Amino acid sequence: MIEIDVCMETVFTDVPFLERLPRIAAAGFRAVEAWFPEMHVGDDGFGRMRRACDAAGLRVNDIVVNAPDGSIGGSLVDPAERPKYLDRVRLTLDRCRELGCSLAITCTGNAKPGLSREVQRRSVVDGLRAAGDLAERAGVVLVVEPLNTLVDHAGYFLDSPEEGASIVREAAHPAARLLFDVYHMQVMRGHVIETIRKSLDVIRHFHAAGVPGRHELDRGELHYPGIVDAIAAAGYSGSFGLEYFPAEAHAASLSRMRRLLPDRA
Repeated sequence: MIEIDVCMETVFTDVPFLERLPRIAAAGFRAVEAWFPEMHVGDDGFGRMRRACDAAGLRVNDIVVNAPDGSIGGSLVDPAERPKYLDRVRLTLDRCRELGCSLAITCTGNAKPGLSREVQRRSVVDGLRAAGDLAERAGVVLVVEPLNTLVDHAGYFLDSPEEGASIVREAAHPAARLLFDVYHMQVMRGHVIETIRKSLDVIRHFHAAGVPGRHELDRGELHYPGIVDAIAAAGYSGSFGLEYFPAEAHAASLSRMRRLLPDRA
């Protein structure tokens, strides 16, 4: 089954964080994801968030370990930052337990001047293995995310889906997988369906937004129903997250995205 979820930080941004949940549910969704919930509910608010999700009939699919540039939670690319990063992984896994989610997104951090590409890549692989050990014991899968460096994340280390898949395969850990963000990888590579097919053995989650602009999925150059049909036909079963910034009234926009992309049995 492919279940479509919604990123809480990008929708209904005019209302408090937890008040977004019933509005997302009213648009027809049954799962959400979030970047850094503590910024909205506080470090002690995860139980409250879980109860609010339960009341709205929603489950939390995933949260994020660290910021793309490493400013929150440290970086995978620098071996010297590994203790800080792993401490953040442990904290995130505790929060996953509180929220009842079994997926966590990790970023590589920005490339480090003074460290060779080879040293940074090796650090990412080794860091994923170490983090994977922690995640596996907690019953959580970590998904590492390539991002685009042309529009949104200049300087980010991992901007290639092929390299991302290669790193995950080299790490060879059952709790370390790949997040394929269709928006970011369309910006960087294009040919998303064929690129996905080549990496589907290690992909555990998807993100989606319209290209260009990162707005509604039916705005721009991508045909998302065809993309989801293709990954379903290729055997993918899991979550597919809408991480877009509505350019229209949010309730109507989400309802239309729900009709555009129903869950696939």
